[in-house]
Amino acid sequence: MSRFSLNRRQFFSSASAVAATAAVTLNTAASPAQVAKVGSHKPLLMKLGDQTAPTTTEHLLYLARYSVKNICGYPQIADNRLYATVDELKQVVDLAAQCGISVDMIAPPFLSSISIDQDKHGAIMLGRSPERDQEIEALQTLIKNCAAAGIPAIKYNLVIVGDQRIARTPGRGDTTYATWKFSEAHPKAQYTRAGNVTADESWERITYFLDRVIPVANKYKIRMALHPDDPGMPPQGYMADHRVLGSVDGLKRFISIQESPYHGLNFCQGAVCEMLADPSSQMFDVIRYFGRRDKIFNVHFRNIRGHRDDFVETYPDEGDVDFVKAIQVYKEVGYKYMLMPDHVPLALTDPHGLQSFAFCYGYIRALLQSAAELS
Repeated sequence: MSRFSLNRRQFFSSASAVAATAAVTLNTAASPAQVAKVGSHKPLLMKLGDQTAPTTTEHLLYLARYSVKNICGYPQIADNRLYATVDELKQVVDLAAQCGISVDMIAPPFLSSISIDQDKHGAIMLGRSPERDQEIEALQTLIKNCAAAGIPAIKYNLVIVGDQRIARTPGRGDTTYATWKFSEAHPKAQYTRAGNVTADESWERITYFLDRVIPVANKYKIRMALHPDDPGMPPQGYMADHRVLGSVDGLKRFISIQESPYHGLNFCQGAVCEMLADPSSQMFDVIRYFGRRDKIFNVHFRNIRGHRDDFVETYPDEGDVDFVKAIQVYKEVGYKYMLMPDHVPLALTDPHGLQSFAFCYGYIRALLQSAAELS
């Protein structure tokens, strides 16, 4: 029997709950204690979310078709600015609202997951002043403008090497899955333009950034959500980058640098799985650690098959992590923001992944509806 199947105990437990509900509904003499027991479900606060671009009417209607009502939006930014104006932010908020969708988060036009060799605005992780101060000032302006436009959160990355994969592996049907094997990774260069970056140097640059950004986030009450390094690497690092944000211990240190309710994680469950030796057993305690501290501001709800240094990215229903249990753990810790698919499998007939995303929206929505019914 699959570990996702309903076992005998779960079946009778569910049947008993249905019977109890029926008794309360039909028996007018039911006691207050019976009514309280049946109605004592912990509320489900999570929402189905999305971060795909562009934020246009056509794409918003596609999202609305699949009951996506909360998104990370992408405003149109003029003049190559590193921040959106209040008007530009309000335009994307109003456009989404016309389709019944709320913009719960945005991403800045820099601090993305690409290699610093491709990034025109990489001064923060290069530790290069005064350019990094100019980039930080742009982010401070974006924080202020988000508050004025009613957008409560910003997601961002602090990377040097960027996301890494080596190939695509045949998957379900005609799909292919993004694949990483550290043992088979052969970068073209020994270093990025950042050179040899020690762990201490990375932490100095990250701390410099946080010391100037999080106080502004506190002032304007905007949640700043960092995406972990993807994937995690062995202790020796990769291309002379020690990937300090690519381990659970690194993320624990990161959230401790500033004590703030607005300093936390864009918690990519896939990327965190990629840090673990046994994601199927370890993932839930990691969710609990960060969730109980209210440090999860967004969830990339994706699955993998494999473990640290060797994995493929799968559909949510076929990876090593039990997503039925994961939803319950997010509910347990009181997580209240978006759950969104990410890194979906691709096919030649679905090159942008819209069909795969649609499957994931439905899967996540069904999990949320089921979780809402369970105490």
